[in-house]
Amino acid sequence: MQKILLSALIVLLFSSCKENKKEIATSTVNEVSTTYYLIRHAEKDRSDSTNQNPELNAQGIERAQNWAAYFEDKKIDQIYATDYKRTMQTAAYTAASKNLMIQSYDPSNLYTDDFKTETKGHDVLIVGHSNTTPQFVNAIIGEKKYPDIDDSENGMLFMVTVTGNDKNVQIFTVD
Repeated sequence: MQKILLSALIVLLFSSCKENKKEIATSTVNEVSTTYYLIRHAEKDRSDSTNQNPELNAQGIERAQNWAAYFEDKKIDQIYATDYKRTMQTAAYTAASKNLMIQSYDPSNLYTDDFKTETKGHDVLIVGHSNTTPQFVNAIIGEKKYPDIDDSENGMLFMVTVTGNDKNVQIFTVD
């Protein structure tokens, strides 16, 4: 009789452990994932050094169109850009191809609780500047890891995936 009780207890213990492992695995799989694509605006018109809000030049327009082609096969749910002509123009081609509105964000107030809530579970394109783009990445990952982008670099893409507390950054150069 004791052997039967001991056997039943062991079976119960092992089945309990299996259920706990299954619950843990399921909760990890069910965590919401958010992907942020962060880019700097395309090449701007530098013909007037006093102009603080220039538009894109011809090369910049071509790059903005290339960004739209790059994101064509990617799921994008939301698009954010700073309130400057060059960032809005860079985002415009992708927004048009995805039938999305561009939302403006304040580059001095990055990755707020409201922004996290609004973007959670979505794939989000964020267009910024040589300083705000890496600052935004740093804000998402919670550390000062990425320096400002060189002023001549307009094809860098940061892809940040956030799942629970895990944050993964990949960097690409897209021509």
